[in-house]
Amino acid sequence: MSLINIQNLTFAYEGSYDNIFENVSFQIDTDWKLGLTGRNGRGKTTLMNLFQKKYKYGGTISASVDFEYFPYEIEDKSINTIDVLETICPNLIYWELVRELNKLKTNEDILYRPFYTLSNGEQTKVLLSAMFLKENSFMLIDEPTNHLDMKGRELIKKYLNSKKGFILISHDIDFLDGCIDHVLSINKTNIEIQHGSFSSYLSNKEKQDNFEISKNERLKKEIAKLQATAREKAQWSDRVEKSKIGNHVYDRGFVGHKSAKMMKRSKTIEARAQDRIEEKSKLLKNIESSEDLKIKQIDYHSSRLISLNNVSILYDENIICSNINFEINKGDRIALNGKNGSGKSSLIKLICGFNIPHSGDVEIGSRLKISYVPQDTSHLHGTLADYANQSGISETLFKTNLRKLDFARNNFENNIEDLSEGQKKKILIARSLSEEAHLYIWDEPINYIDVISRIQIEELLLKFKPTILFVEHDKLFSETIANKMIYL
Repeated sequence: MSLINIQNLTFAYEGSYDNIFENVSFQIDTDWKLGLTGRNGRGKTTLMNLFQKKYKYGGTISASVDFEYFPYEIEDKSINTIDVLETICPNLIYWELVRELNKLKTNEDILYRPFYTLSNGEQTKVLLSAMFLKENSFMLIDEPTNHLDMKGRELIKKYLNSKKGFILISHDIDFLDGCIDHVLSINKTNIEIQHGSFSSYLSNKEKQDNFEISKNERLKKEIAKLQATAREKAQWSDRVEKSKIGNHVYDRGFVGHKSAKMMKRSKTIEARAQDRIEEKSKLLKNIESSEDLKIKQIDYHSSRLISLNNVSILYDENIICSNINFEINKGDRIALNGKNGSGKSSLIKLICGFNIPHSGDVEIGSRLKISYVPQDTSHLHGTLADYANQSGISETLFKTNLRKLDFARNNFENNIEDLSEGQKKKILIARSLSEEAHLYIWDEPINYIDVISRIQIEELLLKFKPTILFVEHDKLFSETIANKMIYL
């Protein structure tokens, strides 16, 4: 066990007038298993990069351990997986690697396949296995569950629970609860650490927020009374002071003394009011606001929107999925489940009109309007105004939805490609919420999305109950939202 000390950390990106961190100080025990949380754009990945000294910063970060960052950048994915792992961990001992792979239910045969032929889940497992073979290292693990199916998430959750000495970025509450013992939260004005699970952190935060809101309301009433009293006392002293005019000389000393006394008293009351105002200003600094979202679903003339009859999807004559039969009717909230590679995204794209090789019948209602949120964000570029114009939506409504998702105004003029993955996913969600549609089709909508925004999206879907087909490997989200499950 040792400590990582962060003192007076200050950082801003080149060309930016706003600091991401300003005079931040905290300590981390290298045996802790930390979940790192904060709204999108708050600086989670930036903090990981500062630990690795990728940018110049003010203050100090001192540690007696090396920092290892996941995901690793693999320069040549055509070589065998074992060769990839040996570049990451030159002192790799084979039997130790096999032991780690066994913990993740992964056969060692994949070590002798080219790395690019591995699925996302397999790549994640082998890279984590190599990472935890490194000695005297503290692990920085950034979004390891993205694009993993539920079974893969469960395996990695149990694996990380057996380890120690890492910071983990994830927005999956169930996943975090299963493998961390501390929460490191990047708030609006500070960074704080709490012991316990992520759910206990959320519960504590809700209690603290409610306490501050309640205290704030009491203070506002008290301040109003104090200010009214201060004004009243000030008026008294003014009236007493004016009463000196026309009085005899021998009365003026008494009246002046009385006026000074009243003035002093009014100033004391005014000072008390100012103290309460300053105390109030210390409250509500870290309360995360989240406005209600709205969705623009329009009614469809028929109860049935889409029907799939004996559909199979093929790539290069290989059958990806077969004999798919289901309907989408008004009011359905369908979760499309299945392991990685089972054809979920391909099936969604087929329904949305993409040219996907298939057999069977896909019947789509006439003039059906679909709002599609893809899994991938790499196609996003240009400014928000350009994107709204290209999408045929109201720029004002689009930006209003983004603001409700805690998208900072100072990012409105930035190029989309310069934003974080979470911010890009919010752009896709905000665009979909700004479109009129009969059916919403969302492919992994909460990947990279912070917990507060995820809760907003959950509440939106439960309140408005739009007709939606979605893919999401977050178990809690799927079970909360779906009223029908389809398994591939």
